[in-house]
Amino acid sequence: MSADVVATVAGRPLRIDEVDEREERLRATRLATALPRAGTSEGRQLRRWLTQLMVTERVVAMQADALGVVADGAPSERDLLPDNVARMELGSIAASVLDQPLARALFVHVTASLVVSDADVADYHTRNPARFAPTAPAAGGWRRPAAGAALADVRPAIAAHLLVAARRRAFRGWLDARCAELVELAPGYEHPGDPRQPDNTHRH
Repeated sequence: MSADVVATVAGRPLRIDEVDEREERLRATRLATALPRAGTSEGRQLRRWLTQLMVTERVVAMQADALGVVADGAPSERDLLPDNVARMELGSIAASVLDQPLARALFVHVTASLVVSDADVADYHTRNPARFAPTAPAAGGWRRPAAGAALADVRPAIAAHLLVAARRRAFRGWLDARCAELVELAPGYEHPGDPRQPDNTHRH
């Protein structure tokens, strides 16, 4: 791998100037004041993160093309990532990629065959009887779950909740496997969490 190449995706190079350009664009946004200074340990970690994002975007594009997936009709980002918990389940790279309609369409394609069993729904309800129960007014203007709802009343809500969580796990696992198969990173551009790179140090 030549000095100006930070990674390859299926043998195709990602050049250092492309990462430079992406970083410059990011530093020109309203997020600039929250970003680490360039050249610091944290700044190098940002570049590693951007590299991970860029190679993952390329993997998504390649896989979508190979599978005949197009962006038309993709769900909204909020449909797949309704809250921060969902983003944490996916991880920052996969969650960031899903800002693109093509990635969301690929998510749907890859996870379309997943189902949630009746046993999984019943088990969840047993462990969380009030999770989808109606709420009732309580002191201080709060609302609290009423008595645990019957399984029949909350089955659709539980099934939908479990299915979307399962789809997120499946998509992340699938995407991680494709990246491991197709991506080769140059020294110095390892994953930010890779313990072998010198900027991954735990500090308090």
